[in-house]
Amino acid sequence: MRVAALYDIHGNLPALEAVLGDLRRAEVEVIVIGGDVVPGPMPSETLDRLLDVARDTRVQFIQGNGETAALAEISGTGADAVPEQYRGIVRWVAEQLTPAQQRLLASCPKTLRLRVEGLGDVLFCHATPRSDTEIFTRTTSEDRLLLLFAEANASTVVCGHTHMQFDRMVGGIRVINAGSVGMPYGEPGADWLLLGPGIELRHTPYDLAKAAERIQRTNYPQAKEFAEHYVLRPPSEVEMLDALRRAELK
Repeated sequence: MRVAALYDIHGNLPALEAVLGDLRRAEVEVIVIGGDVVPGPMPSETLDRLLDVARDTRVQFIQGNGETAALAEISGTGADAVPEQYRGIVRWVAEQLTPAQQRLLASCPKTLRLRVEGLGDVLFCHATPRSDTEIFTRTTSEDRLLLLFAEANASTVVCGHTHMQFDRMVGGIRVINAGSVGMPYGEPGADWLLLGPGIELRHTPYDLAKAAERIQRTNYPQAKEFAEHYVLRPPSEVEMLDALRRAELK
């Protein structure tokens, strides 16, 4: 069984469309959507595209902190936990989602286990096995992570959230960050993961200028900034490792 892990799409439909083309060529049998399909400039359209794919390919979703925030906004519970600078975005995204899409996101589990040929049991989570917001990177010391992954009960853990790919060991567990389809830090394009029987960190290039134009034509509150800073000229890995170091496991 070949499994693709697509994380942190963030409503970037052009990036998703490019990755789906690669998935067809790779003959993927299962697609795991690892959270944070939203927020982003085309949230409803992105979910619809994934549901289209699910007609022919097994697609399984888990929740990320983006979905948690949007659902809290919709229900009126806990939306104030979102930092002030993001509340307008979360409110806009919540307004775009249809009732069926809201029910889909609300039904998603926080983690998912699959048995993948060549790898054994694989645990998929958004950020860490216990949280959809905790931050760690490829440079976080192993000592700080051992207890966090000790009860994962899997040979491999796949995560996302920090938008940077890595493949590292924590104790005897292989921990892989799938990177971000829609908002990668580092090289522009779309990052994702292919599993079975081995592990491949994948990068899909696409027409960034055309994608930026499509995004800027949306009503997303920060469409111009998203197109410029996350599609055309994303921050470097070095910048983001430095920025995230201050927020590790807090």
